[in-house]
Amino acid sequence: MTAKKNAALGPLTKVPTGIQGFDELSHGGLPRNRTSLVMGGPGTGKTVFALQALVNAARERKQPGIFVAFEEGVDEIFANSATFGWRLPALAKSELFFFDARLSPTVVQSGEFELSGMLAILKAKKQDLGAGWIVFDGIDVLLALLQNPGAEMREIYRLRDWLAHNDLTAIITAKVDGDTSGPANYGFMQFMVDCVIRLDRRLEETIPVRRLEITKYRGSDFAPGEFPLSFDAHGMEVAAPETAMPHEASTERVSTGFERLDSMLGGGLFRGSSTLITGAPGTSKTTLAGQFAESACRRGERTLFVSFDEGGERIRRNLTSVGIHLDAHVKSGLLRMYSGRTDVTNPEDHLIRIAALLREHQPRCMVIDPLSAIGKGSALSSARAIGNRLIYKVRDHEITAVITSLVDIDDPQAEATDLQIPTIADSWIHLSYLVRGGERNRALTIIKSRGTQHSNQVRELVLSATGPALADVYSSGGEVLMGTLRWEKEAEESARKLQRHADFSHKRRELQFAEADIHARIAALQVDLDRQRAELALYTRDAEARHVSSGEWKNELRRMRSADAATAAPGAGKRRAGRISANSVKNNDKELKRGS
Repeated sequence: MTAKKNAALGPLTKVPTGIQGFDELSHGGLPRNRTSLVMGGPGTGKTVFALQALVNAARERKQPGIFVAFEEGVDEIFANSATFGWRLPALAKSELFFFDARLSPTVVQSGEFELSGMLAILKAKKQDLGAGWIVFDGIDVLLALLQNPGAEMREIYRLRDWLAHNDLTAIITAKVDGDTSGPANYGFMQFMVDCVIRLDRRLEETIPVRRLEITKYRGSDFAPGEFPLSFDAHGMEVAAPETAMPHEASTERVSTGFERLDSMLGGGLFRGSSTLITGAPGTSKTTLAGQFAESACRRGERTLFVSFDEGGERIRRNLTSVGIHLDAHVKSGLLRMYSGRTDVTNPEDHLIRIAALLREHQPRCMVIDPLSAIGKGSALSSARAIGNRLIYKVRDHEITAVITSLVDIDDPQAEATDLQIPTIADSWIHLSYLVRGGERNRALTIIKSRGTQHSNQVRELVLSATGPALADVYSSGGEVLMGTLRWEKEAEESARKLQRHADFSHKRRELQFAEADIHARIAALQVDLDRQRAELALYTRDAEARHVSSGEWKNELRRMRSADAATAAPGAGKRRAGRISANSVKNNDKELKRGS
């Protein structure tokens, strides 16, 4: 029977509802010219879903529609929907027809009621408008008045047959009875329709949570499971998961806002990456995030700053004390700030509102401060799922994000977070306290940075009126010192250095004096040596002069005595002269010795 019916309807085609997220979950929208059932408890959004689909069809695709109200009056519907800005009274003049089908119990129970008369009116109106959509809102209210199971079944099947012959994309809303999964007393309706959508509202840790689930869709696949549902100024929105993965991994670097941290990260953050900053309260997580946001705005990049449990004005005021000024960027429109309370709003609502801001503002950079806040008012498993989906959504939009998260304050060495965000973050910066010497100092370290040769040093984070800064690493005895201890150690090292310099200068002067004394003594000895050499030379010349003078005197004496040198034996004169010369030298040496 079902196969014959579907064959008569032709191949399945879908029409979008225009409800953000639902068309992605249903892979196209509702089945065209078929019937869909929207069921749920009070306040889950059944009427809003049906009305929003009807309004979007009329506005965006110029498809007129009919709204049949069994529970509320038309004026009530107009008043309740005014907050969404749909302008139903204007649409009711041309595109939409609202039919008040409320009946009194006396009329229904008298046996004079059946749907055939109403359906005839609706058929005429459909032909007059050229309607392609119809909504039966709260039909279970009407059927409950019949108080006759046979009559109820008869009217339901009458409605099914009428819809099958009028080529209308129909939505029927019905209430869920307590904790059951079907409409009150009308579970068989789920078997009659082609698509079943279940809306749910429950409390998790005192926070109201709404969910949407597609439980049936004939002839089509759909996203299984429950998905967060929320309402904003434009109506209903479903947080559909991102299915497409980005194909490119950017190698462009984005500055964190100050140069030294960029150097520790190997040049900055990768464009489109997510960076997690963890730490106990007061470790300056928001300061680093604000520095990143200001740097992005200075580059002319649109930025979204999401803060939980603290207003944007307070954050901007506090950041001015460390030289970070965001007011001008908010006024220019480059910076958009969203602040949410986690004690009254469930994480799904925050996720949907942030997704809407991403579509509206189209940021290139983003700050979430602190993401761990969403785990305070909801179940941990739910908060983890929302946190992961939020990071994946930011990553899929190729937004460079800085996300802060609190760690356990009772354990100063704790680094992990309850939401387990570090496992999917690209970079992880941890801030901690170092309490020594009667003071508390901030320390920064990079735990991981995928694809980057990052620093493994623990650096002191110093805050001043000119902004955050990283001090040079100072270690002594294998321990990194910060604050006053570092100052005292540096002063001690400086005094030691000055003393060593003074000692060195004194030793150098002593050496200079010794060198001068030695050079002076060497010079005096050299002078004395030269004097002795000169005297020796003088004595040698005098001896030679005496030898020559003695020879000449003897020759003159021989000449005066008329000595005959020729009568002497051959060589005797020479031998004699030689003996005389030798004797003369010996005599001269003796005289020199006596003189000395």
